[in-house]
Amino acid sequence: MKAKKIVSFVLAGIMALSMAACGSGSSGSSSNGGASKTTSGSGKAGKTVGISMPTKSLERWNRDGSYLKKQFEDKGYKVELTYSDNKSAQQNNDIEGLIADKVDILVVAAIDGEALSQVLGQAKEANIPVISYDRLIMNTDSISYYVSFDNYTVGKLQGEYIRDQLDLDNAGDKTYNIEFTGGDPADNNAGFFFNGAMDVLKPYIDKGTLKVPSGQTEFDQCATAQWDTATAMKRFQNILGSYYSGGTQLDAALCSNDSTALGVTQAIESDYAGKNSVIITGQDGDEANLKNIVDGKQSMTVYKAVANEAVVTLDLAVAIMNGEKPDDKLISSSGWSFDCSYDTDSYDNGTGKIPSYLLVPTVVTKDNMDKELVDTGYYTKGSDGYLKAVG
Repeated sequence: MKAKKIVSFVLAGIMALSMAACGSGSSGSSSNGGASKTTSGSGKAGKTVGISMPTKSLERWNRDGSYLKKQFEDKGYKVELTYSDNKSAQQNNDIEGLIADKVDILVVAAIDGEALSQVLGQAKEANIPVISYDRLIMNTDSISYYVSFDNYTVGKLQGEYIRDQLDLDNAGDKTYNIEFTGGDPADNNAGFFFNGAMDVLKPYIDKGTLKVPSGQTEFDQCATAQWDTATAMKRFQNILGSYYSGGTQLDAALCSNDSTALGVTQAIESDYAGKNSVIITGQDGDEANLKNIVDGKQSMTVYKAVANEAVVTLDLAVAIMNGEKPDDKLISSSGWSFDCSYDTDSYDNGTGKIPSYLLVPTVVTKDNMDKELVDTGYYTKGSDGYLKAVG
């Protein structure tokens, strides 16, 4: 992996402008089969960017869609933005529509990474390059590049947080109980998150310092379809009822993202008989979870600055539309004010290794929340001490 750190002056207010401008310049919208589509902008040199997002039901994807739309519009491109209501068939239809509209490039965050090979084959036939956004799209040679965060590191940071909070290296004969909640098996990233965390914690499980009373240590046992909060809550209620009702203490709950952490937190509040404070991890910086962190209900979240992800996607897409073949030099030439690496080895989608631009995630706790989220302009802080995403 080639990595290069670029440090420059942070553009003031870029995050605030990005969220505030969601829908600006919109000339119309339509709805079809649960999906939503917004078209806006006049188009730089007549070029149009097609963006396919999974759903509006998760806060994360609303932020991504807003940032991407704003970035491209500010550069003068026309944007067609669709949300597919977490339905793979609908996303296929949405992408077919974008291809029919003759967009010049596609940015796709897949609902199911295995379900888009046929429709993206149509994009390839139409000479439309495809950027796989945030989630790697599998089993198709139609992908030009992948833009995401270092997903393995996300899980690694969660595992390290639990390791350090429990001081596992100095536990001696003391043992701790932990349970795992993974993400959507249709999301290729979910496995990276889970493996990153497990690679940190498994040595302590093997040693006996960490115990998993449920015995659920495989991803398939811990997965949560569509990252659904209610599904995560129900599963964890069953775990608590089956393995912790007799007074067994739960010390940590590793949750791969904030929507699952929300469900696990609710289950612990309603069904856990213990009196101790349980360490709970998360990812994304959703407002409800940041509130729980302030209130001491959740311990941390791994924050991914999706505004920066949008910046990388913009510069990459512009280079592609200009007929270039971007590589690691895009990082230095763009002068980004954040860390990013160019990786040609880590992400194989089944047809080959996909050139990838990977950003660096950040651990956010109650102690550094202001510094990482408020001072950087991603969120504002109310008089009640709770954070709200700028927008």
